Amino acid sequence: MTKHVLFIVTNAAVIGPKSRNTGFFFPEVAHPFDVLDKAGIAIEFASPSGGWTPYDAYDEKDAAQKEFFESKAFRRLNRSRRLSEVDSADYDAILVPGGLGPMVDIQRNPQIQHAVARAWTTGKYVSAVCHGPCSLLGVDIGDGVPFVKGKKLTGFSKKEEYDYAREDVPFELEDALTAEGAIYSSTPNWEPNVVVDGRLITGQNPASAGPLAKELLTALNSI
Repeated sequence: MTKHVLFIVTNAAVIGPKSRNTGFFFPEVAHPFDVLDKAGIAIEFASPSGGWTPYDAYDEKDAAQKEFFESKAFRRLNRSRRLSEVDSADYDAILVPGGLGPMVDIQRNPQIQHAVARAWTTGKYVSAVCHGPCSLLGVDIGDGVPFVKGKKLTGFSKKEEYDYAREDVPFELEDALTAEGAIYSSTPNWEPNVVVDGRLITGQNPASAGPLAKELLTALNSI
């Protein structure tokens, strides 16, 4: 039976006091899509507002990115479904890619929090990479305890942010996750790092997007 994954992607095109151009980080969609699509996983795209999803850091020299950019799937992504019209329980997993955009319209967004909680409480996999784990902040699955408390995870580190977008982001993701009780870990800047804690799968940075998808694929194949 075909497995289904819902990518939840940002609509935010700018961030910070200097209106830095942003969106989703292109390889963090293209690389997971490449892994999952070639394995026969069905993928749909949703975003907080629906429709257009701006992107950052497209590299046509990367074969997976170029293939995705020229695909029907990329056109579907830019006509993404409005998240409020989607039930994450209808999928086997959700995946929240990063980029700086999620720090605008995905972090602490009630619709996002509901989607995460709904996926988790119906036994589905929850995955996120880079800044995507900001989607986990403030999530309550009904017990009044922060969703991330006591869970092992990763996300874009303070050390990485210091050299990338420290003046643009509203807060340090690593600090915010730790403040809610997450057991956060990281590797040296820009090195692949994926943390699997049961049905929660997180990746640290862009280099972790493909490896995260491989872990998610292994999990989906075990169902």
